[in-house]
Amino acid sequence: MSFGGHLAALLAAGRFVVTGEIVPPRGASADSVLDHARELVGSVDAVNVTDNPTASAHMSPLAGARFVAEAGIEPTVQLTSRDRNRLGVTADLLGAWALGARNVLCLNGDPIAIGDHPDATVVNDLTVHEMVGLARRLREEGTTLSGAEVEDPPRYLIGVADVPLADPYEPARLESKLDAGADFVMTQIVYDVERLNAWAETMRPRGLFERASVIVGVIPLRSVKQARFMDEKLPGVHVPPAMMDALERAGEESDDVGADLTIEVVKAIRTIDGVAGVHLMGMGHDATVREVVARAGLFPRPTL
Repeated sequence: MSFGGHLAALLAAGRFVVTGEIVPPRGASADSVLDHARELVGSVDAVNVTDNPTASAHMSPLAGARFVAEAGIEPTVQLTSRDRNRLGVTADLLGAWALGARNVLCLNGDPIAIGDHPDATVVNDLTVHEMVGLARRLREEGTTLSGAEVEDPPRYLIGVADVPLADPYEPARLESKLDAGADFVMTQIVYDVERLNAWAETMRPRGLFERASVIVGVIPLRSVKQARFMDEKLPGVHVPPAMMDALERAGEESDDVGADLTIEVVKAIRTIDGVAGVHLMGMGHDATVREVVARAGLFPRPTL
């Protein structure tokens, strides 16, 4: 049974994939999404479209997916359980496929308390596991959770998130998502490749890399301030001291040094047996993403 689209075909062929990310605007114009997507054409194989990141209101990820597809890149739509009941999840899975998304990343969503609507009602009608199960049920059985048949059901490549450098790390949390039907994993941001390699060695005997495609998250480094924030504030993110020191010494040249450091991280990730790709989150800095892809030896991107 075939499913997904371009990204799924690359992963099935064993090609090392590169994905990007776009945050839809706090506004009703498509321009920024189209502009960012066009800047990434040819450098990435698919683009994640985020869903109210940091629990703050943005343009719908379905609308964003439509504009990414229009620009010529396959969208991966992110959907959170935080903001939807099962009717909403089902509707958005059907709608996103119709608008061009061929991959879905099922997420809990950031805590409401950190966002711009802290008094909003958290829905969480379905767990992430149940969202994954719904996407898989639509794909393989063509029915909703109520048992209703769906005409032309979506056939997503289904993804989940993981934090491999969490301390402590519980393998069972990821394995339960794979048991629910996930096909690929996108990780939290990684800079400490030595620790990532140790995680991979722990997970390899458990069959992770046979069960799912693992795509490792990386944000291109730009300053020591940015690096310190991620190291101190983002769970499961560790920026090695040597990288901190290099960015500190670089001063006004930290953009260039950060790009160099990021490229070395991507090259090192690529050497880890079983890792299927990298997810480059440019945070709007599309030229840096293109530079990393090119200088890491990942350009041109493959076509199948």
